[in-house]
Amino acid sequence: MKRIGNGIGILQGSRVLFSDFADGGVMWTGSGDRESRFLVSFKPPFREVPAVTVGISMWDMDHKTNSRADITAENVTARGFHIVFRTWGDTRVARVRADWLAIGAVKDDDDWDVA
Repeated sequence: MKRIGNGIGILQGSRVLFSDFADGGVMWTGSGDRESRFLVSFKPPFREVPAVTVGISMWDMDHKTNSRADITAENVTARGFHIVFRTWGDTRVARVRADWLAIGAVKDDDDWDVA
C-alpha cells in the first residue's frame, strides 16, 4: 500500500477476469445475460470503506457481434470488493482484464489503540 500524508492509503491492481475463448466458457459461447465476478482482498485492509474505481484495461471481443460490456465494483468493504463484469445479447467476449484503484483511510502510526 502506498501512503499519502497521514492516514490516506492507495492500493491498485490488475486482474484477468476470464479467458473464455480458451476453454469454451460462457462469455464466449453463451448468449443473453452473463456475469463474471472476482473477489479482491485489500492487504492490509483499510480503516473505513474506501473509494474504489474499476476499468477495462484489455478486452478481446468478437467483431461479428455487438460489443456490450458493463464493469463495476460491488460489495465494497474495508477488506475488499467484487469486480463484476456483465454482458448480454449475442456479444461474444473472449477475455477481459480489469484494473482497479482504491483510496481511503488507513491506520496511521500515530493512532492509539486503547482497547
